[in-house]
Amino acid sequence: MNYIKLLNAAFEKFFFDDRLNPTHISLYMALFQEWNSSRFADEFFVNRRELMRVAKIGSKSTYHRCVTDLDSWNYLSYFPSNNPYKGSKIKMAIIGTSDEPDMGRYNPELEQLAERYRPIREPVVYQHRPTNGQALYQNRPVSGQALVSNINNTKQVNITKQPKGRQAVLDFFIEKDFNADEGKKFFAHYEANDWKTSDGKTIRDWQALAKNWMDRTELFTEENTQNKKGASQIRDNLKTTKTKDYGQPL
Repeated sequence: MNYIKLLNAAFEKFFFDDRLNPTHISLYMALFQEWNSSRFADEFFVNRRELMRVAKIGSKSTYHRCVTDLDSWNYLSYFPSNNPYKGSKIKMAIIGTSDEPDMGRYNPELEQLAERYRPIREPVVYQHRPTNGQALYQNRPVSGQALVSNINNTKQVNITKQPKGRQAVLDFFIEKDFNADEGKKFFAHYEANDWKTSDGKTIRDWQALAKNWMDRTELFTEENTQNKKGASQIRDNLKTTKTKDYGQPL
């Protein structure tokens, strides 16, 4: 996937599309960066909180309106998720310019496979007694053997199942501009449950779980605020007094 050509094609389409506003473009660029980070996968999962922070969107309604518009205008395909432990799924549309020939459908699996077997520089291993100062390579082709690295080049995903301690959780909540008291509640809850979900499965990524905890806390807070506002609008129209003088004529 040619990063520059694809980005230039997107900006060319932005120029002629009067429906877009700066928020649409900001959100698209945030999604494009996530797409690039996933090695241009066919589909990838996103976190709404992170996207809003990168795209500088402060309202959830604005975010949902923009991502829905981009979906209806064929910039991407949006698959919302109702699962609090699993983010929504995005499939970016491959935008091509008019003067660029169609080279066929892009297959992300081929690029990921090519990246996995990309030639890398082999380490040099010296003998204890080098002969004439020459180095011996560890993976040296023998009798016509192809020069292919036998080193596992698979990237390891850095996912921490459990936090290193309570302070690590508090620092993560503060980093995400969230109340540290919620971090204490989060740590106490899952520490008591031995860092397992409600169905008894071991947590595989506590940071993703913490982000979902923040999202649910915000949603719960918003619902309570709306309920309080609705209750305050219900007034007692029957106004009575306990100091009424019943001796006065009606």
